[in-house]
Amino acid sequence: MPKIIDLALPPEVAFDETRFREHVIGSLGLAGAGTVAVRPLRRSIDARGRQVKVNVTTAVYVNELPDARLSYSKDLPDVSRAPQAVVVGAGPAGMFAALRLIELGIRPVVLERGKDVRARRRDLAAITKDHVVNPDSNYCFGEGGAGTYSDGKLYTRSNKRGDVRRILEILVAHGATEEILVDAHPHIGTNKLPNIVTALRESILAAGGEFLFNKKVTGFLLKDGEMEGVRTEDGHEYRGLGVILATGHSARDIFELLHQQRIHVEAKPFAMGVRIEHQQALIDRIQYHGADRGDYLPASSYALAAQVKYNGEERGVFSFCMCPGGYIVPAATAPGELVVNGMSPSRRDSKYANSGMVVAVNEPDWQAYQAHGPLAALRMQQELEQKAFRMAGGTQAAPAQRMTDFVKGKVSSSLLPTSYQPGLVSLNMHEVLPAPIAVRLREGFKAFGSKMRGYFTDEAQLIGIESRTSSPVRIPRDRDTLEHPQTKRLFPCAEGAGYAGGIVSAAMDGERCAEQLAALYAGRKAAVVV
Repeated sequence: MPKIIDLALPPEVAFDETRFREHVIGSLGLAGAGTVAVRPLRRSIDARGRQVKVNVTTAVYVNELPDARLSYSKDLPDVSRAPQAVVVGAGPAGMFAALRLIELGIRPVVLERGKDVRARRRDLAAITKDHVVNPDSNYCFGEGGAGTYSDGKLYTRSNKRGDVRRILEILVAHGATEEILVDAHPHIGTNKLPNIVTALRESILAAGGEFLFNKKVTGFLLKDGEMEGVRTEDGHEYRGLGVILATGHSARDIFELLHQQRIHVEAKPFAMGVRIEHQQALIDRIQYHGADRGDYLPASSYALAAQVKYNGEERGVFSFCMCPGGYIVPAATAPGELVVNGMSPSRRDSKYANSGMVVAVNEPDWQAYQAHGPLAALRMQQELEQKAFRMAGGTQAAPAQRMTDFVKGKVSSSLLPTSYQPGLVSLNMHEVLPAPIAVRLREGFKAFGSKMRGYFTDEAQLIGIESRTSSPVRIPRDRDTLEHPQTKRLFPCAEGAGYAGGIVSAAMDGERCAEQLAALYAGRKAAVVV
């Protein structure tokens, strides 16, 4: 049995494989003990004191072979002749649902409205360089979903929703570094995710599953209160044991289609605000107490939250999807709208740090849109994105304002260099955002300046708008079966259904939906593709 030890080490020891091994062997007096294997199990940075340290839990094996790092095996059954199920959407929820269906003896047919992960790149470049948005291929739509060309964060608190370790092991088996099994806040990086996404698709195909691109769903095949399948824009119909709907938080046409076909959906609270961008060196100095980050510590991150009143009502203002060493990118999904998001490469080596800074949006905020029924919150979100687009000049150049000017309520006479490549337009963000959001952000920034001294500065700027934090629509489902309460054989899944958010949480939700579909309907005879 290995010996498990906990260590608090300086970064130059904790993150240097050779020095770390030497330290462990020396501290345990094992220099002449024979064959020694040292394996870190858990690693986290503790920057609370004046000296940054790294807490490492490690297993030490003396004269014995270490346990296998992965319990997951890529050996999947052949389901080429098995009953099939339809998976709509090839983000993490859809892909992991497909893999789990295969393990359960069901053939997945994965339908993705966008392009494969490589072909998407040309459309992303067109948004940045030419300000042209392809509504089916962008930062949100296409193989891998929104997370592929985002930061690739894998941290989640959603342990109750599934097996986090299993999801991480599947990612490692498909090309991710084993470091994600160790780090307390693991991430992959937008430069590495495309290869992993491709490998996941190849596993699905090798097992007999089907993966189809440019397959936009335009109709649901309903009969006697059951979902038999879907119809795509090209007129093809795909039927199966059930439909796992994993379309992401930005598939507005799917929400509208559900509503049109009388499949119950409901408005849901979300959050909206801006991206805030600092120099990464400034965030490092704040978080690492002025110390030079050096060659071993990663670009530092932060998480901030405050409760702020407006007209007597208190709501949360909070950071969202913080991207250390990252970039701000244009995330619109249709022409005529302006949305920003953040991403980081695996090395997190950009000189900029950015984070969403958002305010909770609740039912009172979308009262003016009640004529749209369950799509009221969606219409509010959409209208504000279109307003930002118009105010900034009708391109993907984004409205921006220095943080101190925003708090003072004046337009910035000059803007800072930025990672946002389509460009910036100096505007008063109080005119871009609704007052309940803008005023709360203003007070929130003041509070954050007290929590992180140096954070509130003229050398930071707001870039807007950040509006796709989560879905503004919920597709209800039974708590236990995960099936839509009125439409049988429909399994609303992950972010697009208003439940799990983030890569790991969405992947776990996809697996759970696959398991429930199999438990309820595996005994049925499934129709084939038309």
